[in-house]
Amino acid sequence: MAISVDDVYKTVLLILNKEQRGYITPTEFNKIATQVQLEIFENYFQYENRQYRVPDNESEYSDRYKNVDEKIAIFKELSSALNQVGDYFEEPANLYKLGTVIYTDNKSNQIEVQKSQQNDFLYVDMSPLTKPSEKYPIYLYRNNRIYVKPTSIANPDIKVSYLRKPADVVWGFTVDAGSGGYIYDSGSSTNFELHEVEQTEVIIKILMYSGVVIRDPQIIQTAGQMDQQETAQENS
Repeated sequence: MAISVDDVYKTVLLILNKEQRGYITPTEFNKIATQVQLEIFENYFQYENRQYRVPDNESEYSDRYKNVDEKIAIFKELSSALNQVGDYFEEPANLYKLGTVIYTDNKSNQIEVQKSQQNDFLYVDMSPLTKPSEKYPIYLYRNNRIYVKPTSIANPDIKVSYLRKPADVVWGFTVDAGSGGYIYDSGSSTNFELHEVEQTEVIIKILMYSGVVIRDPQIIQTAGQMDQQETAQENS
């Protein structure tokens, strides 16, 4: 279940108003919320790497690695056929991290294309023993482009599994003709794509950035303390 952008924005405004600390506009909120979502998303991978070094937890519901993997799962994608431009394939527009490159041969067999380093990719054709084939293809990922050998492999036979970027957060609105106030519009809004357990952290981090926007160091300090407490609880 996604985190409601409307709930988060209203909570942030409520806290700011309660403390008489100012106001952030929907446009400011959308920029901050998108940045916060991306930061939390990227922290998943740092946390996941740390958990590799921690002994497994036998409890099904408190295994931290599994919990992080569950949060990441929503971003896992399998592309349709990639767009081919000359001698390379374009990566998906919303790609964050490339997973596996997959080739489907003329018998509908799916073959994992092996990743190659640049030097190996350049010289692999020089030896009959290492020359790639449609049974044993290779690829090079460079400058957001995917190069595949042998070059006989063409669109639409190449797909990729990958992690996509989170969509930008949008609190959509219309403007009331009478009061000039903002009215929430769900049709033009985009919720957070983070797991619902992240809602508290989302609000805290947005408050921290809000303190920067409205130039109130006390909000930054308070939100920072709340963030540290939240982090300590997660790691305890």
